[in-house]
Amino acid sequence: MRRAERVLQAVADRVVERPRRVVVACLLVTVLFAPGMAFVETQTGTSQFVDDVPEADALEEVNRRFEPAFDEESQTTQLIQRDTNVLDKAGLVTMLRTQERVEERGSLRVESTRSPASAVAQELDPEAETAEAQREAVESATDAEVRAAVDAAAEDPSFDTLLSDDFRPESREASAAIGVVTHEFPAQADATEVQRGVEDVVERTEGDVVVFGSGIVDDEFESVIFDSLFIVVPAALAAILGLLAYAYRDPFDFALGGVALLMTVVWTVGFTGYAGIPFSDMLIAVPVLLLAIGIDFGIHTVNRYREERAEAGAAPGPAMRTCLRQLVVAYTVIAGTTVIGFLANLASGLEPIREFGIVAGIGIVFTLIIFAGFLPAAKLELDRWRETTDLPAFGTRPLGSEDSALGRLLPSLSDLSRPAPAVFLAVVLLLTAGAGVYGAGVDTTFDDEDFLPPSEEPAYVQYLPGPMQPADYTVNARISLLEEKFATGQDDTVTVYVETRMREDHALREQARVERDPPPTFIEEDGRARTTSVRDAIDGYADENPEFDALVDESSLDEGPPNRNLDRIYAALRDSGYADFTAEYLTDDGRATRIVYEVESDATDAAITADARAVADRYRGDATATGEIVVFQAVADTIFTSAIRSLTAAVGLSAVFLVVLYGLFLGRPTLGAVTLVPVVVSIAALTATMRAFGVPFNALTATILSITIGLGVDYTVHVSHRFHDEYEASGDVDRALERTLRGTGGALTGTMLTTVVGTGVLVLAITPLLGQFGLLTAASIFLAYVASLVVLPPALVVWVAVVDREPRLLWVGRLLSDRGETAAPADAGRESPVDD
Repeated sequence: MRRAERVLQAVADRVVERPRRVVVACLLVTVLFAPGMAFVETQTGTSQFVDDVPEADALEEVNRRFEPAFDEESQTTQLIQRDTNVLDKAGLVTMLRTQERVEERGSLRVESTRSPASAVAQELDPEAETAEAQREAVESATDAEVRAAVDAAAEDPSFDTLLSDDFRPESREASAAIGVVTHEFPAQADATEVQRGVEDVVERTEGDVVVFGSGIVDDEFESVIFDSLFIVVPAALAAILGLLAYAYRDPFDFALGGVALLMTVVWTVGFTGYAGIPFSDMLIAVPVLLLAIGIDFGIHTVNRYREERAEAGAAPGPAMRTCLRQLVVAYTVIAGTTVIGFLANLASGLEPIREFGIVAGIGIVFTLIIFAGFLPAAKLELDRWRETTDLPAFGTRPLGSEDSALGRLLPSLSDLSRPAPAVFLAVVLLLTAGAGVYGAGVDTTFDDEDFLPPSEEPAYVQYLPGPMQPADYTVNARISLLEEKFATGQDDTVTVYVETRMREDHALREQARVERDPPPTFIEEDGRARTTSVRDAIDGYADENPEFDALVDESSLDEGPPNRNLDRIYAALRDSGYADFTAEYLTDDGRATRIVYEVESDATDAAITADARAVADRYRGDATATGEIVVFQAVADTIFTSAIRSLTAAVGLSAVFLVVLYGLFLGRPTLGAVTLVPVVVSIAALTATMRAFGVPFNALTATILSITIGLGVDYTVHVSHRFHDEYEASGDVDRALERTLRGTGGALTGTMLTTVVGTGVLVLAITPLLGQFGLLTAASIFLAYVASLVVLPPALVVWVAVVDREPRLLWVGRLLSDRGETAAPADAGRESPVDD
């Protein structure tokens, strides 16, 4: 026995010798971690993923340095009005009355309100500063005066920025308008309560007006996660507990298993709270993982213990000692390799994915401690107590016992590869390579829609009891309204942010040069890209003001844009009605500008982003392509890169770790490499499945490869380690496979069914993001199970044939063995194995 294995077995012996101390210590740690759960904060939405993304930093700089017509920062709230015509007298009064009611509510801390209705009212009465005075001005005016005021207000270039796209000055009609409420609280303050207060006021006011703002968005981002969990968790618990009840078939063992799972979650979530790591959408995957691996460890411990008691007739102490001595090595290998797999996510460029790796890795360590320490100790104490009482005996037979249907079915799985295990394995590896190549083309997406509540609730929601009913979600519909009615500046446009001295003579000429010969995804007009920039302000004001037009003409040496007197031109714009428009595209210090390019709506985000970056490269100054399309595509690219990088690191490090540990514990380093083969098969099969069914990598499913490695290693280590023990004892490959597939395979079947059903119920979640994750997790568990029981056995046979120089096992020998024509294996009864 090797020293490393002796150390682990000594630890197992201490658990058996002092079970009460182990139980008390684990319970005390639980008490210490429990308060940490109260410190957990939530973090939802897309903003958590854009930190440190250069394109996102550029967009933040654009929003900070330029003055948009309206923004979605937490200090403002938008009032979205719909009507037949929001610019007739009735429509104007409706908006102004709504603004008035909002201003009157002191708790809303309103600094000011503005809207197209406010602009029209001030044309009627320039002294009307409050919404109440503005409403009175409109109500006292005649229809003709109102129409004249609309005409006058429309002369301001910024007037239509808060009106729907169907606004036409000549008709004085628009079907929607936006009012902006500015609040007197810091931008970093929580806006949810205030914006919900505005919503309450608006709902009590006549007219078709709805409220939109970042606080409401954040609130619904968070609510949809918790509403999903309120639906999913009871269903998952019912499924998991029902299957665990069958797997344990003993109320005491069932209770112990449940307590151990609960302790694992408490320790991990408590650690998260103490560490100050916010509970993001990514971390929803962690409890699912811990339940999956915890269920596996629990069922294996109880099942192996029952095997010793039923087959060897051992007392509780010796039975648990033998059980733990065998399983503690497997558990350590599983935990170590799984932790490495999750910590590989530290290579990601996205902080939420890195935090997922840390929390998942710590959680696996906690799972090892609880299920290799607390559960066996508590089980041992329980059984010793039960032997002194007259309590009836419950389920004591292990899953996969010889006389059960499962016990007869599982060993037959090796028959699939029995005629020629080497050929079978070669075919599987070829198929794996093909699946890997096909799966490499899986899409990657990142969008607000991944996190938003659904536009329509699933049909089953109406049958849920009252406490489980989800909230009424409005964000999706209101975003759709904004996209339908208004030019929000986000959809079908990209922005190039240029840091350069805009007073230099070449500044405007360079913009004109870059606009020529636009790339395919950019909308072209007369050989130029269709843009909006400070040059539009120059052209617009020149059309209205002859004096300014003359200045522009004398500032251009030819037919192109001005290349002289740019200081005077910008100063004139800031003193004109185009001041607000200019501020949207040119900074006050003249050191930066933004150019908004219109792009084809049917082009892919990836193509648009590539073209936007190419256009930015045409500028001589420091130019960055940004905008929502570019930022989200950049995050999507980072997600895919992170997934591949983490996968490569996890597979490589896991292979090294398995080889080292199998060498230290078993003296069989090559067995560690063989153990990883089914994991690679299941990863390739999963990515191919994702592409075949159109399931992309997104913010949450990007973790699925790490999960597949973690669960795959979990299953395969159990099989290979048990096979090694059985083969060492008998020297008979067939007997070792039979006992492994029956005993360990039975426990794995219980684990697989419980976790597949438990994670599969996530498809009931309100948000599609969780549903996709649950479906993929269930698929990865099933694929890992199949690979460990179908692909690993022939790999083990090939391994024995190569390592122990028994080529007969690869083909002829096994065929003859089936016919009873061969003698017992030559190595049967040997005292020690041949080292690698």
